[in-house]
Amino acid sequence: MTADQELDARGLNCPLPILKAKKALANMSSGQTLKVIATDAGSVRDFQAFAKQTGNDLVGQETVGSDFISVLRRR
Repeated sequence: MTADQELDARGLNCPLPILKAKKALANMSSGQTLKVIATDAGSVRDFQAFAKQTGNDLVGQETVGSDFISVLRRR
């Protein structure tokens, strides 16, 4: 999955991946995408809830090895 910006949140536990993603999205234009790479398994569920709460689109999620990748589109 390609994205306009990538955020490496490996090694960070909840809620840090969400907080860093929120900050990154705030500096992006509407329609741009953010790829978040995390190692916290809970981030999969967290980003699903985050997308619903903020109105940003969760474009996709996948697991690659020990990485949990979420792609969000800025509303």
